[in-house]
Amino acid sequence: MERKAYKFWFATGSQDLYGDECLRKVAEHSRIMVEGLNNSGLLPFEVVWKPTLIDNTSIRRLFNEANQDADCAGVITWMHTFSPAKSWILGLQEYRKPLLHLHTQFNQEIPYDAIDMDFMNENQSAHGDREFGHMVTRMGIERKVIVGFWDDKKVQEKVGSWMRTAVGIMESSHIRVVRIADNMRNVAVTEGDKVEAQVKFGWEIDAYPVNEIAEYVKDVSAGDVNVLVEEYYSKYDILLEGRDPEEFKKHVAVQAQIELGFEKFLTEKDYQAIVTHFGDLGSMQQLPGLAIQRLMEKGYGFGGEGDWKTAAMVRLMKIMTEGVPGAKGTSFMEDYTYNLVPGKEGILQAHMLEVCPTIADGNIGIKVCPLSMGDREDPARLVFTSKEGKAVATSLIDLGNRFRLLINTVNCKKVEKPMPKLPVATAFWTPEPDLATGAEAWILAGGAHHTAFSYDLTAEQMGDWAAAMGIEAVYIDADTNIRNLKNELKWNSVVYR
Repeated sequence: MERKAYKFWFATGSQDLYGDECLRKVAEHSRIMVEGLNNSGLLPFEVVWKPTLIDNTSIRRLFNEANQDADCAGVITWMHTFSPAKSWILGLQEYRKPLLHLHTQFNQEIPYDAIDMDFMNENQSAHGDREFGHMVTRMGIERKVIVGFWDDKKVQEKVGSWMRTAVGIMESSHIRVVRIADNMRNVAVTEGDKVEAQVKFGWEIDAYPVNEIAEYVKDVSAGDVNVLVEEYYSKYDILLEGRDPEEFKKHVAVQAQIELGFEKFLTEKDYQAIVTHFGDLGSMQQLPGLAIQRLMEKGYGFGGEGDWKTAAMVRLMKIMTEGVPGAKGTSFMEDYTYNLVPGKEGILQAHMLEVCPTIADGNIGIKVCPLSMGDREDPARLVFTSKEGKAVATSLIDLGNRFRLLINTVNCKKVEKPMPKLPVATAFWTPEPDLATGAEAWILAGGAHHTAFSYDLTAEQMGDWAAAMGIEAVYIDADTNIRNLKNELKWNSVVYR
């Protein structure tokens, strides 16, 4: 995962009604604010100050320059004084990147003893931002609005959070998913309109015969495999569980060969996400398990059984969380089985093999165990349990006439007892507001059994991304009740069609 050095432009709106001295102060204030934002330590990307915008020509030029600058991931607008909003129309019409409207002002407190009409004219954010906001709303332009004092920690954290969403919006059009074989036969929810996905999200979803990528695996040298196997053995606990050590190592080496071959294929052909299917393995010796887990850890997206929508979402969420301090991880996940004991309700999450080790809590082990699906030799996989804490589980579904993103806030916890016979990585969570309501809401909204899951993103961030993509977002959280949700789904069917 390479982190791009994105920047965000800070555009201050004003006009020349109050003279040059006022404009000098406007520029000085906005420079101080930009410097303060950059020095806060709370923003993941740099804010770049731009000269004050006072007319149609300067506004239009700035937005078009932002469009052309590959490093610019968005524009932050602020109206220091009154800025007649008709001057913004052409620039906004031509602008194509994320937009944040920061509704703030330079001073935190009214200067009660000194305030006069000069001060009032110069500090009109409450006035100018409403004029600007009206025009953006009238034009139907999607944007984020953040309100509060610019030097307040909470406001800066909100700006930093939005920046990650903006980068997700920018990077969405760079996501390319390779499909190794097709979707699992007769499964509905992993299907979808790949052309419409490219129209809406910019994703490219391409299919390759499994044996074409198997040739890349076959061509990996024994020396490279041995080096990677030694890395595995130095990094992970080796859980033989009665298996012959040499035979165990041979199974692990197969996964090392798959990892190296797959990664070379993905790199050469410029794909950032991959799907596999246990029903079509061609000449592969094993279903990719440990290999896929390692690729996800490196930043690749993945979806099981051909689920390209979830693979792209995992990649997207990994991009959005890159560089988060103290990150707890992002992974592909699948709902498996419930615990329905009162007071201990939750959903056991796992997959046959492919859960990303970034979410692991404590030691990670390697096991080699039989797998009933795929009709191949026993695959090696990483095993662990996930971290505790709040997270989001998302499901992007195709309803036939539109996409819908489900966003469920969940609380991850440890299972009550060990599960020594379960040879896969697991997570256990309770959806908000509770298991019964959360599961009913998920089913009513058409959510899938696969999710793109992250500890490091919020429901708000994912909802902002959905809004920018022009698709429906359904939140399932502490405020959810079924009667209101049913009404929301009905209303949304009219709005999104």
